[in-house]
Amino acid sequence: MSKRKSRKNPARSKAKYYLLGVVVVVVIVGLLYATSSRSPQTKPVILYVNQGNGEVNGSNFAGLLETASSHGFNTIFFQVYRSGTLLFTDSSLNQFVASSHGKGLRIFFALYFTNSTQRIPVSIYSGGEDGINLDMSTLPIDAQTSLFDSLSSTYAGQTAITTASHTLPLHPSMLIVETYGAGNDQYIRHGMIASVGVFLTSSRQDYDQQFQYALDNSDGVMVFDYAGLLKAGY
Repeated sequence: MSKRKSRKNPARSKAKYYLLGVVVVVVIVGLLYATSSRSPQTKPVILYVNQGNGEVNGSNFAGLLETASSHGFNTIFFQVYRSGTLLFTDSSLNQFVASSHGKGLRIFFALYFTNSTQRIPVSIYSGGEDGINLDMSTLPIDAQTSLFDSLSSTYAGQTAITTASHTLPLHPSMLIVETYGAGNDQYIRHGMIASVGVFLTSSRQDYDQQFQYALDNSDGVMVFDYAGLLKAGY
């Protein structure tokens, strides 16, 4: 009995290889899309905590972290110094940092200045925070420049400034401009971080639209503030 030798069909082989190649490309594209769609937001998405609007301390800090995480924030600006007074002990600041990092959130210590005699509390530099934010819009420009120069020359972490001026001639790691308010969206641009004021939103839809516009058209977004977000129920 003779054995019949099998012969490969060249056209069929090419078709199989072509089909295999298409499948591989589709799988790779699918994986890349899935990876990119799951990637964390790389822009700063900041929730500002103003202690003057609602006190946050060790007893309710966990609620802040839960709200930040569930709302898509990746950074907290936590006010620890207000009008010349340091509000927390070093051990408390260390705990706030550890808790934030445990939730995968960055935390900046926010310092709120109300007159030119107030100085940066350098004791907070060793708290393990990701950066320090200077909130000093009400001060004259020479006082703002002096505070920023002092921070830049003595602090190794990231620096930030929260300002109402879109022409501030200072260059921190992050410049957050308070762009909330009618007509101020014209100042939103890349090269700065725009803001949303919850107190100036009329509904959740309005808040979401302002948030997305700020995020898409600048280098990030800051929401002012945590107490307002809770009050509005967003």
